[in-house]
Amino acid sequence: MATLALHSAATGLNALSTELDIISNNLANVNTTAFKTQRANFEDLMYQHKKQPGVENANGDHNPAGLQVGLGTQISNTQYDFSAGSALPTGRELDVYIEGDGFFEVGLLSEEGGGVGYTRAGNLFANRDGELVVGNSQGARLEPSITVPAGTRAISIAADGTIAATAEDGSSSDVGQLTLSTFVNREGLKSVGGNMYVPTEASGPPIQGVPGEGSLGTVLQGHLENSNVDPVTELVSLIKTQRAFEMNSQSIEAADEVLQAVGRLGR
Repeated sequence: MATLALHSAATGLNALSTELDIISNNLANVNTTAFKTQRANFEDLMYQHKKQPGVENANGDHNPAGLQVGLGTQISNTQYDFSAGSALPTGRELDVYIEGDGFFEVGLLSEEGGGVGYTRAGNLFANRDGELVVGNSQGARLEPSITVPAGTRAISIAADGTIAATAEDGSSSDVGQLTLSTFVNREGLKSVGGNMYVPTEASGPPIQGVPGEGSLGTVLQGHLENSNVDPVTELVSLIKTQRAFEMNSQSIEAADEVLQAVGRLGR
């Protein structure tokens, strides 16, 4: 009956509405430092098996195909694209770009759940105590903590994450070491906003090291990572989603017309 078409099209509208939310979020973050694009993955739902494939007929032959009617679709998950965004030269000495798969480890505030989070946004600041913090709205501190001495005239960050501070008298000393972390399954990370991710059972525990080890990558001072959102791709996806939404709406209209015709038969 056409009621199946109504329900199937309704699941399509619901899933496509969610995909529209995801695309809109991608486009909204086209200028967000180190933002990673998400995509929606779809899967079909249950099937009504009105005729099983391979059933033996009167002649002893087996039917080559059955009769199966699907019951719609749903979004199975969202998937991150962790490909690196382009490096934006800023010239600012506390802007750091990660050339690899690593994340900076930061301490989360209690209102964010506490513990540690991970970010690729390298727009760092020195707070009033000289501690290096991430330049988001919460100012989360880097872990392990790195403190810039008072009276520092310049800061240099080597590719291996070594941080050196130059004093007013021209003397230089190492003040800390940036560390990076990565995960076996980065797509399993949970986004908590503020350019932050937290590990889950799906991502596995963090694998920590210094820049230059394994796939962690090195760091580049005076640069930031751009968002990896491709506006053209997102706009094309937006158009496809709109058209698919319209076609599912037309399916509902067609099913409604069929039901109206059936209802008129008894008059």
